[in-house]
Amino acid sequence: MEIRNIAIIAHVDHGKTTLVNQLLKQSERYDAHAQLDDRVMDSNDIERERGITILAKNTAIIYKDYRINILDTPGHADFGGEVERIMHMVDGVLLLVDAYEGVMPQTRFVLKKALEAKLLPIVVVNKIDRKFADIQKTVNEIYDLFIDLGADEHQLDFPVLYASGIQGLANYKPHLDLDIKMEPVLDTIIKSIPKPNQDETDHLQFQPALIDYNDYVGRMGIGKIYKGTLRTNDTVSCVRMDGSIITFRVQKIFQSMGMEKIEVEEAYSGDIVSMAGLPDIHVGETICEVGFESALPHLHIDEPTVQITFLTNTSPFAGKEGKFVTASKIDERLFKETQKDVSLKVERIGSTEAWTVSGRGELHLGILIENMRRENYEFQVSRPRVIVKVVDGVKCEPYEDVQIDCPTEFLGTVIEMLGDRRGDLISMHQNGDYSRIHYIMPSRGLIGFMTQFLTATKGYGILSHIFVDYRPSLYETVGNRRTGSLVSLNQGMTSAYAIGRLEERGSMFVEPRTAVYEGMIVGEGNKDTDMVVNVTMEKQQTNMRSSGKDSTVVLKKPRPMGLEACMAFINDDELIEITPKSIRLRKALLRALDRKKAYYNETKE
Repeated sequence: MEIRNIAIIAHVDHGKTTLVNQLLKQSERYDAHAQLDDRVMDSNDIERERGITILAKNTAIIYKDYRINILDTPGHADFGGEVERIMHMVDGVLLLVDAYEGVMPQTRFVLKKALEAKLLPIVVVNKIDRKFADIQKTVNEIYDLFIDLGADEHQLDFPVLYASGIQGLANYKPHLDLDIKMEPVLDTIIKSIPKPNQDETDHLQFQPALIDYNDYVGRMGIGKIYKGTLRTNDTVSCVRMDGSIITFRVQKIFQSMGMEKIEVEEAYSGDIVSMAGLPDIHVGETICEVGFESALPHLHIDEPTVQITFLTNTSPFAGKEGKFVTASKIDERLFKETQKDVSLKVERIGSTEAWTVSGRGELHLGILIENMRRENYEFQVSRPRVIVKVVDGVKCEPYEDVQIDCPTEFLGTVIEMLGDRRGDLISMHQNGDYSRIHYIMPSRGLIGFMTQFLTATKGYGILSHIFVDYRPSLYETVGNRRTGSLVSLNQGMTSAYAIGRLEERGSMFVEPRTAVYEGMIVGEGNKDTDMVVNVTMEKQQTNMRSSGKDSTVVLKKPRPMGLEACMAFINDDELIEITPKSIRLRKALLRALDRKKAYYNETKE
């Protein structure tokens, strides 16, 4: 059976996972009576809720006696490292472009990586049934992008297909036919994507590009067999990243088929498999036949650009809602995450109950926090901050390429917001009622920006960004909140009477009968300094009858503060308390006197 290895790449939300879903449904091994959920490749609850792919996944289908290995890649910039490594596992790419949105920043990023890896592309113009889709304009943008990225003559001679992933229809022409399903896509893969080099008699070379983990077999390397045959129970060598060599026994080999992983005794060159046996296997190492150790080129792993501090919960409510609250449990969970997410770095801060966790962006770290919360962990986190480097003796910080699409009526507000965050305008285009602006700006200017952006554009704005490089740091504040917090004076239950008296001082985060403690942040003030407030005060009874207007207190609805909103809100002297049931904001120093002393010492220095 011949093999085809292909990756599906695209900008976020251009329909990769939906298309894979349809290919699985229409494959020869799919049981028509089986229930296949929408977005079946997104197995994580958060992936399903957010409608995005977080980590790359592999599957395979059988079509006309061909085994087609398909890798579904993340579209969000925070997970771009996954995309880059996958390029070394496949022989071609399926580039999806939304017929309405056209070419986007991440489209450029993923295609650039594919062209640099000398892969042959197939272009699928997706969502052609979408209202206001401009198919011809999108095709022209794609050709311009290929030329701009320096594609060679073979790469420029790419086939173009037209599809609606949601309907499961594809065609060679820019219209849909209800009688033609996904066969054009599958036939084009077989015809246009070259088969991998298959030399089963040569000495073994296998390189993991992704890492998976489960409690049954432990850490597994997912990669391509470049040469030879990989067999269960064989003793093989591993050439480490530092050049050292160790031997181990292959315990398990798994092939993907649909949504299942099938255990096999052996796998051959050209195939993509999962292998278990080496407890500390890493991306980019080479598995070889003993006595014939020859390392493949190392795979690049994107360095983290954003970090956050994890701490054990020290609030007065610590241990009341979570199951796993101790430093040992949090430490175990954080380092377990690094077993499968190679872009994540965890470092314990000395002998303290605190950890520095570094990742590729706010979303990357936010998903880890949310996963731990759902697993009944309880902890605290700091404000996200960018990782600063010293390059040639100069202090540098990461910069991002930012592209925004929003209704033209909100354009002025968005430009003002980006200017405040030290963004430099590169270009601006208007298309009907929508405008597209292109910026280069420091990464720290994007911390906490998304929530404000969606509010300013009433949810209609689309923001995309990718890492550019490190540039000399701006010696000024970027992206910090300019308003103070309303901080609870004492511990107790909030009252409608107290909240009503404080509403003119700012916007509240809590409603009546909410448990609070001293130092907990209960709202955002109107002024630029913090204000200590009493939110537990009850109306005192008197022997005087209250007037009718005081009998009912009408309060404003409190501002909802989810995890993303909290990460966008906090300053450097504040923390987020994370529990399975609650997300609270607090001051790092709970007592007002301690905060005054700290401020005095800071200004004195």
